[in-house]
Amino acid sequence: MTALTLSTSAAPGLRADAIVIGVAKGAKGLVVAPGAESVDKAYDGRLAGVLETLGASGAEGEVTKLPAPSGIKSPLVVAVGLGAEPEKDSSFDPEALRKAAGVAARALTGAKKAVFVLPLGDAADLGAIAEGVLLGAYSFTTYKENGKDAKAKNGKAPLAEAALLGGKPRDAAYKAALARASAVAEELNRARDLINMPPNDLNPEVFASIVQAAGKEHGLKVQVLDVKALEKGGYGGILGVGAGSASGPRLVKLSYTSSKAKKHLALVGKGITYDSGGISLKPAGHNETMKCDMSGAAAVFAAVVSAARLGLEVNVTGWLALAENMPSGSATRPGDVLRMYSGKTVEVLNTDAEGRLVLADALWAASQEKPDAIVDVATLTGAMMLALGSRTFGIMANDDAFRSAVYEAAEEVGEPSWPMPLPEHLRKGMDSPTADIANMGERMGGGLVAGLFLREFVGEGITWAHLDIAGPAFNDGGPFGYTPKGGTGTAVRTLVRLAELTASGDLG
Repeated sequence: MTALTLSTSAAPGLRADAIVIGVAKGAKGLVVAPGAESVDKAYDGRLAGVLETLGASGAEGEVTKLPAPSGIKSPLVVAVGLGAEPEKDSSFDPEALRKAAGVAARALTGAKKAVFVLPLGDAADLGAIAEGVLLGAYSFTTYKENGKDAKAKNGKAPLAEAALLGGKPRDAAYKAALARASAVAEELNRARDLINMPPNDLNPEVFASIVQAAGKEHGLKVQVLDVKALEKGGYGGILGVGAGSASGPRLVKLSYTSSKAKKHLALVGKGITYDSGGISLKPAGHNETMKCDMSGAAAVFAAVVSAARLGLEVNVTGWLALAENMPSGSATRPGDVLRMYSGKTVEVLNTDAEGRLVLADALWAASQEKPDAIVDVATLTGAMMLALGSRTFGIMANDDAFRSAVYEAAEEVGEPSWPMPLPEHLRKGMDSPTADIANMGERMGGGLVAGLFLREFVGEGITWAHLDIAGPAFNDGGPFGYTPKGGTGTAVRTLVRLAELTASGDLG
């Protein structure tokens, strides 16, 4: 990852490849954001005018590069848009800073060092900028000709070092913000790596071994249930989904415990390492990115490791339901009935509605430990993408206050989400004449139907929320802000924030 340092030096006197400043849309035109006064002075106070001449408007995501004048040791100034200038006596939104830093980091691919002088009000702003730099500089090059040493965009390596100005290197709050940003971004980028891995290299067994290695590194307890253990335990949902693959399924339990914990948060992730749809085969054009169907499990994995690295005073258990959904002579068929770990029977009407089957077993397993709350994360339904688009995930829950708390946590960390209902009338559509419940219901409101199905497998009295991240988990368009093309790592930061709030007693 890009190396981060804090500095109190003046930007003009630092040697680097570029100085990054913020600009915004003011009431009377472009304005240079606070923090860049010394840079503006080097332009005789005319930097805003010069940038406007070059077409800059201060719009979010806009990048304008210009040569540095004499008096600045860096040869280049990069002005990145922050959007609208905040009202008097208020500061820029942390998400605007995070996006701007990410855009600038990506624009400086190939640079060895950049100095960031974006507006900095407090330690939280520093954390946002640091996150933006680390997430925006991400690239996935493992499968390029020279492996992990391959260069990324246009044959250039990611930004190597970023000096963040305005922070206080010896201040505990600033050091903590930098350490938090580094830990979360590093684990989020690990999740992105997993999502981007081709399915011929990442099957359930390999995923489980990666989790085991991370567990040893960070002092986490890891338990892996293989096919024999799943059969012995009666995990019919996970086994049913994985039945058609030569790569057997796994259920991985990853536990972080704190001696000071008063609460226990359980996280459950859908980990379909490749989803062909099974016998209900996906049509052409819908298979190519299905390596991303394990994004929920990757997010849970990253969040648990982040909690450990941050030393949060909360117990966090991650459950990764891993399987590969393939068509074969041994695959589950439409019409088959599976007996789930909970004892409930499920009639499988569509084998492409497999995520809810693996999650059902994992949710029931998580419920047996009686955690204070369970949050599951899954690329679950195309219906949620139709409802909310490609950048927003849906939140459903069995408790309205908890759903609101999850939404607020997601908003706080800059992950777009939206609270969704669980209408009771949709439950009847999953009634089965053969089994306790079917894995399909009404087509309209399919994302909500999936949530209602999952609710059936949450232990009585346990607070639960479901995040359907089908839209934002994988970006098959161009990069934006600090979000790259490919795996995004969405929901990691929301889960980490929920763990922090649980630790502090401020969640629910």
